[in-house]
Amino acid sequence: MKSASIFVYSFCIALLSSCGNSDKGDITQKASPFPTVKVIQTSTESFTSYPASVEGLVNSQVRAKIPGYIIDVLVDEGRQVKKGQLLFRLETQSLTQDAAAAKARINAAQVEVNKLAPLVEKDIISNVQLETAKANLEQAKSAYQSVVANIDYANIKSPVDGVVGTISYRKGNLVSANDPLPLTTVSSIEKVYVYFAMNEKDVIGFLKSLEGSSLDEKAKHIPPVQLVLADGSFYEETGTIESITGGVNPSTGTVNFRATFNNPKGYLRNGSSATIKLPKNYVNVLAIPTMSTFEQQGKKLVYLVKGDSLVTRSVIEIAEVNGLSIIEGLAEGDEILAKGLGKARPGMKIIPQPTSMDSIINSFQTVFK
Repeated sequence: MKSASIFVYSFCIALLSSCGNSDKGDITQKASPFPTVKVIQTSTESFTSYPASVEGLVNSQVRAKIPGYIIDVLVDEGRQVKKGQLLFRLETQSLTQDAAAAKARINAAQVEVNKLAPLVEKDIISNVQLETAKANLEQAKSAYQSVVANIDYANIKSPVDGVVGTISYRKGNLVSANDPLPLTTVSSIEKVYVYFAMNEKDVIGFLKSLEGSSLDEKAKHIPPVQLVLADGSFYEETGTIESITGGVNPSTGTVNFRATFNNPKGYLRNGSSATIKLPKNYVNVLAIPTMSTFEQQGKKLVYLVKGDSLVTRSVIEIAEVNGLSIIEGLAEGDEILAKGLGKARPGMKIIPQPTSMDSIINSFQTVFK
């Protein structure tokens, strides 16, 4: 009986000892190595993109001034033309007949004047009759000149130097001055206007970022803008913002901007679509890798390294530029967890492994290439 009691006692001691060791294993936390990075102060440039449309500096609609059938289309779309160059020719058969009739009326009026002039000199008739005949002669001449002008209008010429746009009507079409579409549009594209719109909030931020105490002074400090073409490539020329509308469009809540670009190679055409890249400079700002941040309940957070432990710290993200987040809420030199945020938790013990900012950003770009 005594031996049985000793056995039970020994078993209980062993069981308690086992439980104690198990609890100790839960409490002891094994630190794992994690890459860390320090907050740096830097200067960088970011770009904000806005959809844009291109228009030639001069866009001249070519319309028929008189009604008539097109008998010749003498240019093709996309061709460079000179001012005064013949583009379309309308039929003039009926106008030619009108001109002949008008010429005959001139001759008849002239005969009447010639007949009355000597009679007035001999006081056979009054001068009123002669003046009336002369007036009829001038009226006939005016009618003839009008017909001749209409014949000239049948030869439709380019009003400016430029590039021919879409040709809306072809040979055999009946056209007139009241047609809804022009015959074509000739655009001068040595320089082009690029139009884009910015919402009211962005406009305020944009103007605040410019130097100067007045709008005129700020306008002098607007940086050059870049243009991304429809194929995704950057246009080789930079542009200048020359115009900002004074009011906000009540329908869209936006303000319209106009930039001017040189177009020596003619890559930009009237009606082209593009993207404006508006630069913004950040000077001596605090930056961390964007991938080193995470969101929780609408807040932007980082894991701050305190000795060998992690604590969460809220930051304010001002902008994201090329894998970097421009932030407030930390100090230069603060050490944060660089990667592995999904495996971390507040209070966790780690073995910090300092890593360069570039290696963190490059590793992120490589993964998502």
